[in-house]
Amino acid sequence: MNTSKVWYVTGASQGLGLTLVKKLLTNGYRVAATSRDAHTLSQAVGVIDTGRFFPLAVDLNNQDCIDDSIQQTLAAFGRIDVVVNNAGYGMAGTLEDATEQAIRNIINVNVVATINVVKSVLPILRSQRSGYIFNIGSVAGFVGAPGWSVYSATKAAVAAFSEVLALDVKEFGIKVTVVEPSGFRTGFLTKNSLEFTPTKIDGYEAVKKTQERYLAMNGQQPGDPERAAEIFMELAESPEPPLHLFLGKDAYNRASEKLVAMTAELAQWKSTTIGADFK
Repeated sequence: MNTSKVWYVTGASQGLGLTLVKKLLTNGYRVAATSRDAHTLSQAVGVIDTGRFFPLAVDLNNQDCIDDSIQQTLAAFGRIDVVVNNAGYGMAGTLEDATEQAIRNIINVNVVATINVVKSVLPILRSQRSGYIFNIGSVAGFVGAPGWSVYSATKAAVAAFSEVLALDVKEFGIKVTVVEPSGFRTGFLTKNSLEFTPTKIDGYEAVKKTQERYLAMNGQQPGDPERAAEIFMELAESPEPPLHLFLGKDAYNRASEKLVAMTAELAQWKSTTIGADFK
C-alpha cells in the first residue's frame, strides 16, 4: 500500500472514524482528523506524532472553519489524497415527534457538512488530478426501516450527491464511493450518536417494535469496524473502486431484496410510466 498518502477524516473521535484513524496511523499513513474537540480526539486516538497525526477542532456547520482545516492540512502535509466524510449521527422516532430544529440540525451535519467539506477540498484534488472521496451513507438511505424517516432521508441525499459528484469529477482523476453499511459495532445506537425520541402517540406499532429491536442490538451488531477500516484502505489503492459499497451481510440482503422488488414494480407499471410522454 502507498502509505505516503494523506487522509482527511471527519468525525474521528468515536465510532468508525476513530477506528479508521487508528488503523491508518498503525499502517504508517499521515492523517488529519477532525472533531469538535481536538484534545478529546487526541486522547481517543492515543498517538502523539505531529509528523503523521494532525488533530483538528472543526465546527462542520461553519464553512470558514472547514476551509481553514483543509488549508491547515495542506500546510502540514503538502497534499490531501483521501477524504472520508464520516461525521454524522442518527435520528429515530416518528416524524410527528421530531421538531423542526432537530430535523434541520441532522440535515446540516449529515448532508450540508458533507457537501461543504467536498466543496472545500475539490480545488486541491482537482489541481493534483487525483484523489478519492468516501462519503459515509447508510443502507437506511436505500432501504429504510420504520421510525428512521429523517435519518434515511439524509443518507439518501448523501448517496444521490455522491452519484452525481462522481460524474462531475471523473475527468480530474477523482474517485468517489458512498459507503452504505448496516449495523456495525461502533456505538451508533448510544446517546452520543443517536437522537432517540420515544413516541407517546397511539399506534405507530411498526415504529415502536422496530425501535425496540434496534436499541436491543447495541453492542451486538455483526459489523466489524476494524474490518471496515481495512476495506477503506484497500479501496484507496484500487484503480476502479465501486461507486456504491454496501457493507455487512444485512446491508447486502436488504439492498438485494429491494432491487428485486423495484425491478418487478418498474416492469409492472412500465406502460403507465412510458404512457406519460407526448404521443
